[in-house]
Amino acid sequence: MKKPGGPAALAALLSFNGGFVDTAGFLGLSGLFVAHVTGNFVTLGAALVLGSHGIIGKILALPEFILVVALARLAGAALRARGRPVLRTLLVANVALLFGFFALAVGFGPFPHPDSPAALLTGFVGIAAMALQNAVQRVHLSDFPPTTLMTGTTTQATIDAVDLLTGSDEAHAVQIRTRFGRLSLAILYFAVGCAVSAGLHWLVGFWGLLVPVAVGAVAAWMQLEE
Repeated sequence: MKKPGGPAALAALLSFNGGFVDTAGFLGLSGLFVAHVTGNFVTLGAALVLGSHGIIGKILALPEFILVVALARLAGAALRARGRPVLRTLLVANVALLFGFFALAVGFGPFPHPDSPAALLTGFVGIAAMALQNAVQRVHLSDFPPTTLMTGTTTQATIDAVDLLTGSDEAHAVQIRTRFGRLSLAILYFAVGCAVSAGLHWLVGFWGLLVPVAVGAVAAWMQLEE
């Protein structure tokens, strides 16, 4: 028997963490998006034009993200071949990375120079945590919306809302309503994570990163079998 909480609850926790950690990284690491690649392309272009700091981390974010996703895929295959629990193991690894992000941020932050070795190391650990979360979602929660990328989710939710309001045949209406519900909740949980992260960063700085560590631990705990 599994602990309480199914895939929907797990997706909700990861969506909250996606918003929380990405906001914390952006606020504390001079605009570094640790959870998705697109934002770093934009801020990298701005940094190059304006001559601001944080260029090194934004350049290295993409290859690191790709590397971690590839390693997660290989690790999952190796665990599966040995009959080991893949999702649970990857979630535990994600908690370890989130804790490393928290410990480095608190220990070395704040970071007035985002290209300093301490700031880069902190950012890289945060990126690794979110890259691993992205890989977990794509492989193990593919029926649910992405937990870190809201652009496509918002677009599809809007399309579904219009289709529901204008009417669609009953055969597709149930499917659209189900998808719209999942998309809307993903956006809500992500937005709540962003808001809580911003508030805690203002109040306690990087200490607020204890929250996603705890949320990640709950997500991993839900996969334990009794």
